[in-house]
Amino acid sequence: MELGWLLWGAAVLLLLHVLMGLSPAVNFALRIGFYSLLCLLASALTVPVCLLVNGGRTVKNMRIIKTVVKTFKYFFGLRFEVKGLENFKVEGPAIIVSNHQSILDMMGLMEILPDDCVQVGKKELMYAGTVGLIIYLGGVIFINRKSTSSAKIVMAEVAKSMATDNVKVWVYPEGTRNCTGDLLPFKKGAFHLAVQAQVPVIPVVYSSFTSFYNPKENLFTSGKIKVEILPPIETKGLTSDDVSDLTDRCFHIMRETLFRLSGSPS
Repeated sequence: MELGWLLWGAAVLLLLHVLMGLSPAVNFALRIGFYSLLCLLASALTVPVCLLVNGGRTVKNMRIIKTVVKTFKYFFGLRFEVKGLENFKVEGPAIIVSNHQSILDMMGLMEILPDDCVQVGKKELMYAGTVGLIIYLGGVIFINRKSTSSAKIVMAEVAKSMATDNVKVWVYPEGTRNCTGDLLPFKKGAFHLAVQAQVPVIPVVYSSFTSFYNPKENLFTSGKIKVEILPPIETKGLTSDDVSDLTDRCFHIMRETLFRLSGSPS
């Protein structure tokens, strides 16, 4: 009986291997399916650990989550080349802004996430099963992107808690995923927050995923991701009148860095 199950298992694995080799669409679907399943299972196993170690919702849980997620890259043959980690070592709170490309960004985030750093995410993530639960326990701040007034209220509360809890806040200023190899125009919320709290902005840039990940082309293979943490941009003395210039400055610096890291013409 056991031999029969082993033979069936071997046959299924062989079939999957053949299908992945023959069809890019099947390869893509299987890899995405495995990634989603891995996220759900890892979250389910990590939730009780976070509860036992830290007792509930706290940014300290991100250390545990980070340790788990950093193993994901080995399943997908991804390598990270990181430069500029010393730029995270600023005194006190800061706003970290980075480009947002795909569902794989979580691996890139956890590869370099500094201690005492919370992320801002869309409210819909709360309902993503065990994944929603684990990021809730990690202290992720949820905003309703469909309600501008609600988002502003949340960000105002974030500004207050930054100083109180001495945390950094990670924001994706594009507001949505963008796997084109370029940047979408930045929303100004993160930069209003930085100016309001008078804290520095730390830009983080990940090279384009398009050489190994492209849903439109059913492409999902192994690859290398270059990451660069840029020097902090100070906001002390700036006012709301300076937010547009600050946003534009950060956008152009990050866009130039993205093209350089990706080996693309500017």
